[in-house]
This record gives sequence, C-alpha cells and structure tokens, in this order.
Amino acid sequence: MFSDNKKGRDQGATDFSRNQNKISEGTKIVGDIVSEGGFRVEGTIEGTFKTTGKVVVGKSGFIKGTLECSDADFEGKFSGTLIITGTLSLKPTAHIEGEVTVGKLAVEPGANFNASCSMKGSVKSLGGKPSEQKQQGQGQKQGQPA
Repeated sequence: MFSDNKKGRDQGATDFSRNQNKISEGTKIVGDIVSEGGFRVEGTIEGTFKTTGKVVVGKSGFIKGTLECSDADFEGKFSGTLIITGTLSLKPTAHIEGEVTVGKLAVEPGANFNASCSMKGSVKSLGGKPSEQKQQGQGQKQGQPA
C-alpha cells in the first residue's frame, strides 16, 4: 500500500543524470548550450557548451569553442577550450586542439592530443622540498656502512 505511493513519486521525479540529448550527424548548432543532461554529439557545435552531465562525441562529432562538463568521451574532434571536472577519455580516433583542464585524463593509442593541459585535483605531498629530500638522502648514504 505504501510502496505504490512511493513508486509513483520516484517516477515523477526529474533525474537529470538519465536525460540524454542527441545531436545527430548533419546537424549544426551555432550558439550557446546550457543543460543539466548528458549529450551524444554526432553533428557539429560551434559556441559555448555547458552541461553538468557527460558528453560523448562520436566519430563524426565536432565541437569548436568552449566545452564545460563533468566527464567526456571523445571519438571525434574538438578545437577550443575544454574544462572537465572529472575524466576526459580520448579514443583512438579523437583529435583535440586547444587548452584543456581536466581532473583525470585517459588517452588511448592513436588519439591526437595537441593541447596545453592542466590537471586539477588534489596533489599529494612527497614529504618536503626537493632540496631537503636530496640532503636527507645523502645523509642516509653517508651514515650506512660500506
């Protein structure tokens, strides 16, 4: 009796992570796109493209401009500024040019990556300044028996 009401509310709730938008081959969009859903791009986008979802660019897909998203998989082409908070995965047919800022980067053999890349995220300390580590290492070598 209670499960029916709960089930009905869950089905009516908006789940942006499940929304999938598709830009088909032969379609060209010029302008700004803002969304909370994921995208599959087989056509062309020129402009600013922002989404909180994942973007998948197929072999025929091309994005020129600025792309901001959570994660992206590229088989197609990109030229411009790419800002990804999560993982950028480049497949063998991918071609990327421009400036890239990512959390994680995965590049498969054959992918073309001609971009300046910054990786954002937490950096673990190695325990001190390089000069201090070198001095500590020399001290250990001197103190060890020959």
